[in-house]
This record gives sequence, C-alpha cells and structure tokens, in this order.
Amino acid sequence: MLTKVKTDSEIRTMRESGQMLATVLETLKPHVKTGVSTKELADQAARELKKLGGKPAFLGYQGFPDVLCVSINEEVVHGIPKFQHKIINGDIVSLDFGVDYLGMITDSAISLIAGPAEDKISEKLVATTKRALEAGIDAVRDGVHVGDIGQAIQVVLEEAGFGVVRDLVGHGVGHQLHEEPNVPNYGHNGQGSVLKSGMTIAIEPMSTIGSYEVYTADDGWTVLVRDGSRSAHFEHTILITPTGAEILTAL
Repeated sequence: MLTKVKTDSEIRTMRESGQMLATVLETLKPHVKTGVSTKELADQAARELKKLGGKPAFLGYQGFPDVLCVSINEEVVHGIPKFQHKIINGDIVSLDFGVDYLGMITDSAISLIAGPAEDKISEKLVATTKRALEAGIDAVRDGVHVGDIGQAIQVVLEEAGFGVVRDLVGHGVGHQLHEEPNVPNYGHNGQGSVLKSGMTIAIEPMSTIGSYEVYTADDGWTVLVRDGSRSAHFEHTILITPTGAEILTAL
C-alpha cells in the first residue's frame, strides 16, 4: 500500500512507538561487546519491549524468526540472531528493530563498533553512514521527491569513497512495516515519487567499504556484501512536516 498521510491520532501513536524503539536500541548499546551472542541481544530487546508495552514488528514478518535483526561486518541487513554467533572486538554490529504499538509501526537501525575499532576505515564507514542518514533527513520537506533524499545520501557516501547498496532501500512505514514508495539511497533531485506533509517514511542508508553488490545467504534472510567487505546501516522513521522532518525514532 502507498504510505498515507497520517491522522493526528496516528502520529501521536507513532511517536510513542518510536520512543519505545529508540529506548530499546539504547539499552542494547552497552551489551554490544566481545562474547555476547546475537541471540542474547535479540532476547534482551524482546524483554525490554514487553516492559514498555509494544509488540515486535519483525517477529513472523514474512517468516522472519526473531524480533531483532543483528548483522555483523559483511552482513548488511537481516541477520538472524543465533546463540553461536558471538561478537568480538572490532566487529561492526548493525541492530535493526521494529515496533508495533496499537497498530502503528516504526522502524530504526544503528551500527556500532564493538570495543576498540580494528581500523580507522571501519570508524569512518560507521560515522559517514550516520552522516548520510542525517543528510537524507535534512533533504526532507513537504513536496520532496524520493530522488532528492537519495541524492543527498549518495553524495555523502560516494564522496567518502564508500559503496551505496542499491538492492535494498528505504520505504514508507506506519500502517504496515513496508509501504510504498521505495526510498532508494541514490538518485537525482526532482525525480521519483513526491511525498507530502503527514506521511511517514523510513530512511536507511546502507554502505560498504568495497563493492555495493550484495547477495542473500542460504538462510533466505541474511544479505551480505558480495566482495566480503564491511558494511554499515543506519535508519530512522521520520514524519514529513511542512518545512522539514520530525525524527520519530530518536530519544
């Protein structure tokens, strides 16, 4: 479905949903460290969200088996949490989470490095991808084209020498986890669907140190960089306003 202009009541509910999501991700940050399994992170996310009164939006979505996506290094997105998958120092860890509160859904992701970074390029990748998300959000206003958002993201990443993943994109969100239109992380100003004040979308740049080409693992979910280089992923759900954007998934 095409993402709709939300009612005042729906917006209030999405704000609450987004605050729950941001709170859960914040509680996970100190646990991204050596020896912690990706499944332990998912289980903690489930416990924290239950306390807050929300429901996990990812669990069971098209068959996804858990509440949280945890993707490490060359895993771009959709990593399935596992007890045997342990984090080690220097890993780039992406946490992607969705919350359903009273039928309104928000979606957000962060990437962080466990312990001390192995190299400066990993630090630069994470910092630049976060800055690309901020640039995409800064491009938003009533009447924005999705191409305006994509170009803003693409410029930041490519000027830093990083690959821009093309097979995965941002999207409308709210009544469903994934709504139209797609919001690519590349494009040209003035092209693509036009977005209106009151709509809600998820902007989510995904970048790589090397090639932007990706493939899906045999588990049917985990998306990896084809050349094995490291990746990073950031995402916010935002409300389009007459003059800009309100970030719904930030504390």
